[in-house]
Amino acid sequence: MNRDTIQKILIGLFVTACIFLGIQVVDTNNVLENAPKTEITAASSGSRMTYGRFLEYLELGWVKQVDLYDNNRNAIVLASSPELGNRPQAIRVEIPVGASQLIQKLKEYNIDFDAHPLPQKSLLVTIASNLILPLVFIAGLIFFFQNSDQSQNGMSPMNLGKSTARYDQRPETGISFDDIAGIDEAKAEFEEIVSFLKEPERYTLVGAKIPKGVLLIGPPGTGKTLLAKAIASEANVPFYNVAGSEFVEMFIGIGAARIRDLFKKASENTPCIVFIDEIDAVGRERGSGVGGGNDEREQTLNQLLTEMDGFKENKGVIVVGATNRVDILDAALLRPGRFDRQITVGLPDRLGRLGILKVHARNKPLDKDVSLIQIANRTPGFSGADLANLLNESAILATRYKKNVITKNEVNEAVDRIIGGIAGSAMEDTKNKKLIAYHEVGHAIIGSLLQNHDSVEKVTLIPRGSAKGLTWFAPDEDQMLISRAQLLARITTTLGGRVAERVIFGETEITTGASSDLQTVTRIARQMVTRYGMSILGPIALETDNNELIFKGEMSNRIDAEVCRIVSHCEQLATRIIRDNRVVIDLIVERLLDSETLNGDEFRELVEQYTIPPKNMA
Repeated sequence: MNRDTIQKILIGLFVTACIFLGIQVVDTNNVLENAPKTEITAASSGSRMTYGRFLEYLELGWVKQVDLYDNNRNAIVLASSPELGNRPQAIRVEIPVGASQLIQKLKEYNIDFDAHPLPQKSLLVTIASNLILPLVFIAGLIFFFQNSDQSQNGMSPMNLGKSTARYDQRPETGISFDDIAGIDEAKAEFEEIVSFLKEPERYTLVGAKIPKGVLLIGPPGTGKTLLAKAIASEANVPFYNVAGSEFVEMFIGIGAARIRDLFKKASENTPCIVFIDEIDAVGRERGSGVGGGNDEREQTLNQLLTEMDGFKENKGVIVVGATNRVDILDAALLRPGRFDRQITVGLPDRLGRLGILKVHARNKPLDKDVSLIQIANRTPGFSGADLANLLNESAILATRYKKNVITKNEVNEAVDRIIGGIAGSAMEDTKNKKLIAYHEVGHAIIGSLLQNHDSVEKVTLIPRGSAKGLTWFAPDEDQMLISRAQLLARITTTLGGRVAERVIFGETEITTGASSDLQTVTRIARQMVTRYGMSILGPIALETDNNELIFKGEMSNRIDAEVCRIVSHCEQLATRIIRDNRVVIDLIVERLLDSETLNGDEFRELVEQYTIPPKNMA
């Protein structure tokens, strides 16, 4: 019997019960309307009278006959008065509760009265009024609670303590280990877990135990969830998938109940994998929330700790967690015995980016001029999700331009869109456009002449996002560590735009376009002083991770003075480079105003012909 059939039956029962109750009310009214009286039935029975007025009629002798109904709560009075035209009329009177002396008064005034008993209810009406309606009401509540839209997500009041994890007996995610690249170390760890599940005897032979928990740590978009999908497909065991936020509710105890229910179900289907995405939502360090140790989230965490490694051991249940905020997780959650392995899934290097691009380029027709190696070199800092989005944007652009293959132009435009934003309309040839051109060339010329800075990739006057012009630099290799010379080169290059405005147009023509540049150079210089020990103050860490000064008082003034000294030194160097290379700057600006964009090769060709290399930085 399906849901619609049950619903129709309940509605039918409810309507039937209402009809029975309506019959009961109609029967009572019929008793009043169709009372067997000789004079009353011949008279009109539509008029009404208050009880006080009825007593006045009684005292004046205008009442001829009274018939009482409904346990003396209602009466039909036959009265004749001048108000009624001295003609007998039947009038209905409602008798209030407590009028117990009415019968005595009727006897005193010698009024002919009669009391009519309540009609006998049929057995069917009695059952309908006392049994059917309550049962229909209760059954309706249960039915609609269990079949509401929310119950499908575990939000029904009947299912508050049930786990909301999605269960797959044999998951088919469509993702295998062959579809994962750029994170070979993490993939190898998961391949070993799959081997544990498929061939446990190989490991038990030497006394090895399968890990209870694996925690994936890394920035967003690096492939943590993708690894979970791959192990779900490759392991061929039952798989439970749930988000950490689904355990935490406003009702105390609901999260802990859901944890218990999840592990109870998992223990009935061992061996199995439980994947908890964004586990930091429930695993945050205890004692930092509202309510001390008694708030809902901490009770949920306590239950999770107990289930993973408590007095009662769960064998064969592997918990895979993923988070990008490992720094806020509780220490008890991270210890061996709960999460035996912590796998860092970081941003891919150049070879890793190349492998990821090859995976996502399988089903995309690329033109022969598209080089995945060049794309990998141009996208340092891109995550796997960024690279997948890059090729997808390229395919969308190729479709927009009605092409059958993806060419280099679409790839370059997609990279620019992701880094800088959507391109705006080209600016008109005005003073502002010329000033922006000198600003961007100032960045580019200094960055190309400094030995420790990245190479120029592109200079453009096409607005993107909030920027009116952009200069891109591409490193020759992935930089794991940054030297003091490289930091000073970055500060000098970042100041190049503002310095070019001042040298070319004068002090009064400096614009607000360098506001973000100034924030960047201040941040880098302060980190050199307080974090990296790259100043005359010595190799001392002067700030905590929360940007709080360790030493107060005079040390704060010394830090500010040293930051100003570093920035001032870089500004002087930038000014000297701009003044020494004014000829090539003017030439590049003219070329840039004509073409709107210069790529790195065109820019370097002009620079090599006319520039003067600067002296080494101090």
